[in-house]
Amino acid sequence: MTKSQAVAALAEKTGLTKAQASQFLNDLAELACANAGEGFVLPGLGKLVLVDRKARMGRNPATGETIHIPAKKVVKFRISKACKEAVLASG
Repeated sequence: MTKSQAVAALAEKTGLTKAQASQFLNDLAELACANAGEGFVLPGLGKLVLVDRKARMGRNPATGETIHIPAKKVVKFRISKACKEAVLASG
């Protein structure tokens, strides 16, 4: 589903205009990004969390050379159990 399809569906379901629904999605995305460090929960969908990745050794696929990959922080989305079950049941 594209953003425009999601906006149209939200607008139809809630009675908002497409512009209002689009602004809501944009505001939700900004809020999620701003609070991902503490964990941002979307009830029924999942949670954005900040995770520390350890340093590790990797391999350059072009040359086969071993390289060091430094530690870093990444953002992950953990799917809720209810969402996972709903998706797997419909598939």
